[in-house]
Amino acid sequence: MVGTPRLRSDRPDPLSGCNVCCKSSWNQLQDLCRLAKLSCPALGVSKRNLYDFEVEYLCDYKKIREQEYYLVKWRGYPDSESTWEPRQNLKCVRILKQFHKDLERELLRRHHRSKPPRHLDPSLANYLVQKAKQRRALRRWEQELNAKRSHLGRITVENEVDLDGPPRAFVYINEYRVGEGITLNQVAVGCECQDCLWAPAGGCCPGASLHKFAYNDQGQVRLRAGLPIYECNSRCRCGYDCPNRVVQKGIRYDLCIFRTDDGRGWGVRTLEKIRKNSFVMEYVGEIITSEEAERRGQIYDRQGATYLFDLDYVEDVYTVDAAYYGNISHFVNHSCDPNLQVYNVFIDNLDERLPRIAFFATRTIRAGEELTFDYNMQVDPVDMESTRMDSNFGLAGLPGSPKKRVRIECKCGTESCRKYLF
Repeated sequence: MVGTPRLRSDRPDPLSGCNVCCKSSWNQLQDLCRLAKLSCPALGVSKRNLYDFEVEYLCDYKKIREQEYYLVKWRGYPDSESTWEPRQNLKCVRILKQFHKDLERELLRRHHRSKPPRHLDPSLANYLVQKAKQRRALRRWEQELNAKRSHLGRITVENEVDLDGPPRAFVYINEYRVGEGITLNQVAVGCECQDCLWAPAGGCCPGASLHKFAYNDQGQVRLRAGLPIYECNSRCRCGYDCPNRVVQKGIRYDLCIFRTDDGRGWGVRTLEKIRKNSFVMEYVGEIITSEEAERRGQIYDRQGATYLFDLDYVEDVYTVDAAYYGNISHFVNHSCDPNLQVYNVFIDNLDERLPRIAFFATRTIRAGEELTFDYNMQVDPVDMESTRMDSNFGLAGLPGSPKKRVRIECKCGTESCRKYLF
């Protein structure tokens, strides 16, 4: 790098005739300047702070004559430049606390005393380095997720179980990604209501489709599972605060993607209390045809993956695949006794073959509780209208005969566990 780095220019380079968007972060560019001993006003690197050092993470620990020392990896410098520093020289309180928390947890896991030894064995020091690198990777992923989300609720990420980092093949999206050969037709008309809840004109949007208004004045669903939800759309006279605009406002709660400690991979828990019948999230992914779902399903089946959700409200024509494109619902685990219920929702597209899939709380969910839904949900088999909402999650592409299906063991651990997902 020579001189001032060019982050982005709306004006094309006269020599190259194109724009190049820099993929390095602001901090990475600052580090490059310091390594090259270059001042850069655009990045805030000057002669006064050119030689400032910042702790990236701590690599090792030792205690000599009651004095604690830490091997410090400096941000922007190679591992060979790491140095041992006495504790009084370090002002990184958060990094120090996290280092000792990770150290104590690993010592307990190895059945050692929780008090740190005077010297760490190489395997323990290596684990702490890997853990520090993992935390940085997860923090970057968390920042990426929050930069991409269009909803109010924030996303946090944590893994206190193993050294797994962010998934390698996952792209966060906020709404359906339409696959090849599929068209979402926009609604042509909207309601003319002055007050959609208390004075609906012609039954508002639900009434126009011969259905009931879905919500109370608190935004909680009051329809039984299996009945569709028709929300107001972009053509409606009402505004953003209309009580019939709930799912379209997106996730309102702060949620955490966390690593489960019982072999179920990643999961999602709420960081806030969620009231019964409240909207929690949509199931978002790529809309594909049933034929394409069958092809992909055979691949996912061999991998033990379950990301295909049949849109079979009226007929089984389309499927949502959240394996690669998805939102936080991608990480929600199965339970035979779930706290989320699936509803079909129609907003700007009224094609009954292409509903939006929304999750609502079946009961009050406490802060810190994991969110789950039933991957093989059956809704009131007595009622014909309700049975149209059989989610058949993850079954797309599997052979029709139950004898030929690969049985996937359930790990939900509830008293009502069916022992197998499918």
